[in-house]
Amino acid sequence: MIKVLLVDDHEMVRMGLSAFLSTQSDMKVVGEGKNGLEGVQLAQELQPDVILMDLVMEQMDGIEATEKIVAALPKVKIIVLTSFIDDEKVYPVIEAGAFSYLLKTTTAAEIAEAVRLASKGESIVESKVTKKMMKRMRGDKEEKLHLQLTPRELEVLKLIGDGKSNQEMADTLFIGIKTVKTHVSHILDKLQLDDRTQIAIYAHRHRLVE
Repeated sequence: MIKVLLVDDHEMVRMGLSAFLSTQSDMKVVGEGKNGLEGVQLAQELQPDVILMDLVMEQMDGIEATEKIVAALPKVKIIVLTSFIDDEKVYPVIEAGAFSYLLKTTTAAEIAEAVRLASKGESIVESKVTKKMMKRMRGDKEEKLHLQLTPRELEVLKLIGDGKSNQEMADTLFIGIKTVKTHVSHILDKLQLDDRTQIAIYAHRHRLVE
C-alpha cells in the first residue's frame, strides 16, 4: 500500500485528490497539510512514501518544504503538483529535490499513475517543464563555453563581434594575420561554432560587446 500525503492550501484540491486516490486499491491518503510547515511536520510524523506538494502556500512554500523534507527523509518521493511553470518556481524546487513535476491540468488518473511510478523510483516531469529544463541546460552550457577562452582569444572574439576584419584585428592587437587566424580557429573550436558570423552572434547574445 502506497502511503500518500497531500500538501495544498486549497481545501477543495485536497478533498478532490483525497477522494480519488482513496478509490485506488494500492494507495492510501495518510494525511493532509494546508501549507509547507504542516507538510514538513506531517511528513516526519507519518513517514509517507509519496507527497503531492503544491508550491505557492503561506507560512512555508513548497520549495522550502521540499528541501526540508528531502533533507530529513531522503527516501520520500515528492511530486510537485502546481499551476506554475515559471522559472522562479520550476528550477528551485527541482534543485531542492522534487522527484516529479506535474501541472494541475493533469488528470486524476495521471496523478495516480505518477504516484505509483514515484513509489517505484520512476519520475515524471510535465513536458512543458522538460522543455524549459533542456533549454536552460543548453543555455548554461553555452554561457560557460567562452570561459574556456584565453584573454587574447576573448579579445579576438570581441573584435569579431565589433565587425573587425582579420587585418583590422591584427593592427589593433599588434599581431600577424596568421596569428589572428589561429585565434579564430581556436575560438570556433572552443565555442563549438562553424563560422565567424556565429562568433559575432555569440558575442552579442552574451553581451560581450556593446
